[in-house]
Amino acid sequence: MTNYDFPLRNTQFTMRSVLCILASLVLTVLGTTVIPPSVWDYPYPWPIHYHNITSQRLNLSMAYMDVPPNNSSYATNKTIVLLHGKNFCGATWEDTTYRLSSHGYRVIVPDQIGFCKSSKPPAYQFSLQQLAHNTHSLLESLNIGQTYVLGHSMGGMLATRFALMYPNITTHLILTNPLGLEDWKAIGVPWQTVDFLYRGELATNYTSIRTYQQATYYVNTWKPEYDVWVNMLVSLYQVPHENTTFAWNMALTTDTVLTQPVVYEFGLLKAKTLLLIGTKDNTAIGKAWSPPDVQAKLGKYDILGKETVVKIPKADLIELEGLGHSPHVQDSERYHLALFGWLEKSG
Repeated sequence: MTNYDFPLRNTQFTMRSVLCILASLVLTVLGTTVIPPSVWDYPYPWPIHYHNITSQRLNLSMAYMDVPPNNSSYATNKTIVLLHGKNFCGATWEDTTYRLSSHGYRVIVPDQIGFCKSSKPPAYQFSLQQLAHNTHSLLESLNIGQTYVLGHSMGGMLATRFALMYPNITTHLILTNPLGLEDWKAIGVPWQTVDFLYRGELATNYTSIRTYQQATYYVNTWKPEYDVWVNMLVSLYQVPHENTTFAWNMALTTDTVLTQPVVYEFGLLKAKTLLLIGTKDNTAIGKAWSPPDVQAKLGKYDILGKETVVKIPKADLIELEGLGHSPHVQDSERYHLALFGWLEKSG
């Protein structure tokens, strides 16, 4: 007798196998990988909270400080978001946060994904739009419908992108020595692979950071208190089991700022805007690997501020003569006097 059960059973087995494989593929496609917050234990001046987001098939934690106003006599009922630069963290905003809080502002200070106390994904498509979206997600979770946005360095470039993407949320935009006032690659900066950038990040140490900051941030001057921020950054490159991932994230973000210009969109900004510029700043992404004739054209903030203010419809320019890339650190009193003067005037 011919046995017809075996082929049937075999077919059923095959179908079950196919269904299991398909189910596994679906779970793989829809599944996410959890990347926990950083184990970096650097002390922050206020409690750290975490906003959990799902992004690019990853479950990520975005660290932030939420500092309430501490002076009821000002009672502005206003919120301001502070966006750090590439070589900075939320902690770098301590002085500014304290002053803003004392003037009646609620201050939100995030660490962007890939930075500082936030998750450091081993693979992530960094873009200014993605970081702006993550920041917007944080504000939504806190029920913040409108805010001032203050960004420094890469954070200024990110703040510009945020204001362009979310014009109804951004009431005021403050750009402190922002990156992106020029398109470096259009001027002649050669593109480099992320692998090249990664090798440079892996070589980072105290000497390389201090040398760069002294020449760029502080106009070839140095005070002992500047070491706080050098040592903070050095420690990020030394976190066991995380330091190489951080270096990779930094390489990816360098590629982001080099290849995603905002300079062509300044005319689209709708928020009241302040350019707060240390005129001795000479920052330019890619200057180090550019030919001398290109280097000579880059990072002239004494010119870039004036060129940019006429491109932005509702912009003011305050130039801080003699200061470098980090005027809020180099001369805190002068910087904040200018900042609060503009905040009071702009309403």
